[in-house]
Amino acid sequence: CGARRRCADRAQGEPMNMFKHVYQRLSSLPQDVGDMDVDRREFPWADQWPEITDVRVREAFANVSRAAFLPPDLRRWADRDAPLPLKMEQTISQPFVVALMTQALAPQTDDRILEIGTGSGFQTALLCALTTPEDATPGASVFSVERHGALLADARQALTENGYHPHLRLGDGAAGWPEEAPFQGIIVTAAPAYLPRPLWEQLAEGGRLVIPIGPAPDAQTLWCVSKIAGALHARSLGPVRFVPLISALLDDPAQRIDLARG
Repeated sequence: CGARRRCADRAQGEPMNMFKHVYQRLSSLPQDVGDMDVDRREFPWADQWPEITDVRVREAFANVSRAAFLPPDLRRWADRDAPLPLKMEQTISQPFVVALMTQALAPQTDDRILEIGTGSGFQTALLCALTTPEDATPGASVFSVERHGALLADARQALTENGYHPHLRLGDGAAGWPEEAPFQGIIVTAAPAYLPRPLWEQLAEGGRLVIPIGPAPDAQTLWCVSKIAGALHARSLGPVRFVPLISALLDDPAQRIDLARG
């Protein structure tokens, strides 16, 4: 992450101010590219990611259309390795960051995966593609929680239209989805100041939890947390920047784990 200054992009703030430079850069691009076909199955930036070595992750990016999860007026820029704005002052994340987090999660076929922050549904679709056995319903073992109803509705529509059928819920992401636990993988796309204890408790033995942690608006650290023999093992994946994870649950010190304290 560091040298290339690639960071997560779900930054909080006023979209037209926060992403003014993005709009200016996009408006300066050639306009003859036309609207990108949502069925297109190629990602021209993939060869620019030497850090992404997992063949299954690269194949998933080649087979899941990012354009299908963008508003129609932004689909022409779907192949840009950059964040793009969504409603509710949110964004669809920079593809490199999505790939980095997915590779760290290492979802396997038939793994039960919990995603906190459905967003556009693009990450959700990738998880569906990576966990679905042949001839099974795409998304049957993927569970995703989103706190914005409007985003969840758009994501549900896009996922359904593209043949993905994960389990979706509107709610507090820090609480997870306890009745469906344990999960072999948990991925979080908003940053709490602490690791939510419910998510740790819902992680299966041998499972992985990928999460940005740190105060906004400062840069956070992206962590890959593993549960080995019941013990917490964490490794840093580098600096990132995400919107804060909003949860009243985390006001209770008993519901949070401070990774800095080990």
